[in-house]
Amino acid sequence: MSGNVGDLSQKQKDILEKFKNKVKDILKPEHDDYYILRWLRARNFDLKKSETMLRNDYSWRKHIGADTIREDYKVPEVLQKYYIGGFCGHDNEGCPVWYEPFGYIDLKGVLQSVKKMDIIKMKVLQMEKIYHLFRTAEEKKGHKAAQIIIVFDLDKFSMKHLWKPGVDVMCELITMFEDHYPETLKSSFVINAPRIFPIAYNLFRPFLSEETVKKVQILGSNYKEVLTSHIPPQELPTYYGGTKTDPDGNPKCMIQICFGGEVPESYYIQQIANLAGFTESTIGRGSSLQVDYEIKVKNSAIRWQFKTDGFDIGFGVYRRTKDGRQKAGEMEAVMATMRVNSHLVPEDGSLTCKETGTYVVRFDNTYSWARGKKIFYQIEVLEPDVTDLQMPRSPSPGSDNSFYDTYSS
Repeated sequence: MSGNVGDLSQKQKDILEKFKNKVKDILKPEHDDYYILRWLRARNFDLKKSETMLRNDYSWRKHIGADTIREDYKVPEVLQKYYIGGFCGHDNEGCPVWYEPFGYIDLKGVLQSVKKMDIIKMKVLQMEKIYHLFRTAEEKKGHKAAQIIIVFDLDKFSMKHLWKPGVDVMCELITMFEDHYPETLKSSFVINAPRIFPIAYNLFRPFLSEETVKKVQILGSNYKEVLTSHIPPQELPTYYGGTKTDPDGNPKCMIQICFGGEVPESYYIQQIANLAGFTESTIGRGSSLQVDYEIKVKNSAIRWQFKTDGFDIGFGVYRRTKDGRQKAGEMEAVMATMRVNSHLVPEDGSLTCKETGTYVVRFDNTYSWARGKKIFYQIEVLEPDVTDLQMPRSPSPGSDNSFYDTYSS
């Protein structure tokens, strides 16, 4: 393995070799020393913590489908049109620059139009594309540009952007970047910060690593001068102080950078109108609801649909590893618990049970000590036919493949 790894002490070089040997079972040919060092640097060259981080990432990538997401996932139209941001140009050292005009996003409209998982997958797709560009750029130019610049434009940012469900999604995305794409950020510039910025920063700060915090610069009214010192004028949109425009002369370079806007209600996902056949239950504050399903045939599927009244809920699927009741942490996590905005958009999905046994569908409200949650859910077990047992079917192109979603991989 090769790669520009920078200046390392002899001790760090020794740790690098030990780390490569410890995780060689999950490394791929494209994982050069530069890539491996990301995990060591993210955990200050602590071998045990770095190994745990990388192995957690390995499991997460399999769960989310990161390795094939560039081919498998199509971003919903509403996110393509209204989710802000985009790469545009490169800095003085050839690193891509991402612009995030956060004040222009309609968070409520977005979260009423797609499931949270769609936003997460979109961000994973973006990161996998940029990592692919890192590799191809090195192959073509022999130049290692494996970090990005982010410019956060907070023009028009207001209290409405601190709407809790939206903030929760942003915090989850930050955690994802920190845990699965470490040391990718070269530097970040915050411009047009409003007076309420300290409030927003206080919400997001706990999810940022110390190394990331050191890379954030909050710029004043001279931000254009600072940006042009890092980014060549021809690579910087005119709107931000450079000379780059769209072919039609647009100074914002909106072909590459989406500035969001209000999401039309036509994109909103309709709420479940007919609750016939749904089970209604109230989950007390600080508690959970666990529903058991006995899977007797391998490759059977559990399919669900649910909504909550007024507030979000945690949702996960587990498999019991022994007889009797078990806590979530004692069971095998088939799909780890994740908080979902099922009060905004009905949640639906499915997973394939590769092994027989008792599966537990778990609705989690243990994080909420202030209120109980009312939930309406419908869950069913679908057993495969004989041909399925011999060769599991895949959805044909253009078919309704909701049954074969992310969780079945």
